[in-house]
Amino acid sequence: MSLSNDTDNGHAELGHRLRTEVLEPMKAAFVAKDEVIDLLGACLIAGENLFILGPPGTAKTALVQDLAARIDGRVFDYLLTRFTEPNELFGPFDIRRLREGELVTNTEGMLPEASLVFLDELLNANSAILNSLLLVLNERVFRRGRETRALPLLMAVGASNHLPEDDALGALFDRFLMRVRCDNIAAERLLELLVSGWKLDLADARPEARFRIDDVRRLHRMLRQVDLTGVRPAYVELIQRLRYAGIAISDRRAVKLQRLMAASALLCGRLTVHATDAWVLRYIWDTEDQQEVLASLVQDAVDKGRTEDQTTLHPRSRGADAPDADCLARDLQHIAEHLAAGQLPSTEQTYLKDRLGLLAGRCQWVADPQQRRFLEQQVEALWKQMGVAS
Repeated sequence: MSLSNDTDNGHAELGHRLRTEVLEPMKAAFVAKDEVIDLLGACLIAGENLFILGPPGTAKTALVQDLAARIDGRVFDYLLTRFTEPNELFGPFDIRRLREGELVTNTEGMLPEASLVFLDELLNANSAILNSLLLVLNERVFRRGRETRALPLLMAVGASNHLPEDDALGALFDRFLMRVRCDNIAAERLLELLVSGWKLDLADARPEARFRIDDVRRLHRMLRQVDLTGVRPAYVELIQRLRYAGIAISDRRAVKLQRLMAASALLCGRLTVHATDAWVLRYIWDTEDQQEVLASLVQDAVDKGRTEDQTTLHPRSRGADAPDADCLARDLQHIAEHLAAGQLPSTEQTYLKDRLGLLAGRCQWVADPQQRRFLEQQVEALWKQMGVAS
């Protein structure tokens, strides 16, 4: 069912407009950032948060600011340190009201008034702001003493060059349903980056806001109209396969991921979710070791659900990027370390065999012949360790 049949709000193909008027121009402006931009679009509609893993200087802040400008939204961005205080994010107490005995926060220009939030070096968050951030990210509520207010926040984006290493930060990381890498550009596209970056650097005006924040909120409300009935059996099967492969997906996350699939459908001008909208599940990894396994299992589910009509499919569903040789090498090393640990329970042996089978299939698609041969030799050696003929 197409959004053109939606008579409730009169905004035919509103999701398709977001793609063509906001996301596609962003892709033209930012070289090799299509993956991040597609996830920003899906998370924006779904009202979910996005975590970006990558080094400084890879346009993470610029992407969020550019998106905010194109939807005429307020953006708040901040670089967190271990010493960041609540006032720096939420605003100071209003001195005038304080003299009257009231504890009221002056939030003008601060996080509580933003529709988009970008927190760089997210995992530097300290205990002083952690609880407040968790409430903001999960419930879209700001609470300070007796003061409680609902926030206009549509999406928060967090970034870091590393993953969490302790439980407290793990809880913060868990509030970001989608995770994506954002690295420096490949050598072959560096010239293209220099030309595009020069234009962006010299631009003396913000991008024109052709899509309004109210339109985004309409799309957000339209999520409840999206039909997932037909895709749920395939989705249940995929969740079970991912859990069996060692990807931890809680019941809560399984429910929330439906919002991302519905957002993918809306971006394609549909009110019915296809199995191909499961592409979003590639980005639910907790560790980098999980990325290739997720890519393989999710793409298999997407391909099974593909129809002859390609015009209404999300572009991200049409195939993942070529396998990353470095990621594959890390995954194979992870399996080797498990085998080196000694006698394993039969269930873990089965899991490792299944995972190695998936990785072996991905290795065949590595473009560089030398890297491909090296990885295939590693796979063969691991099969022998497991006592399986390759």
